Amino acid sequence: MSNAIELHDVDVKAFLSVIDTCEGDVFLVTDEGDRLNLKSKLCQLIGLTQLIEGGKITNAHIECQNPEDESKLFRFNIFGTKAE
Repeated sequence: MSNAIELHDVDVKAFLSVIDTCEGDVFLVTDEGDRLNLKSKLCQLIGLTQLIEGGKITNAHIECQNPEDESKLFRFNIFGTKAE
């Protein structure tokens, strides 16, 4: 698995759209060590509701199985769009 990506102040709807385009599993890793697979809609509800403040993700660590997915999310984190 690749290095973790730290996300700050991310638009949740756009973020979930990018997650849906990822080919491999994408995990939200909490400070307590929980690993939630964000490809699962149930895990999205559980994990993201704990991190959302005012419609934005305030702070999260993401791990990707696929290096291409990691690049996609890294570009999204920087540019805020689906930089293909």
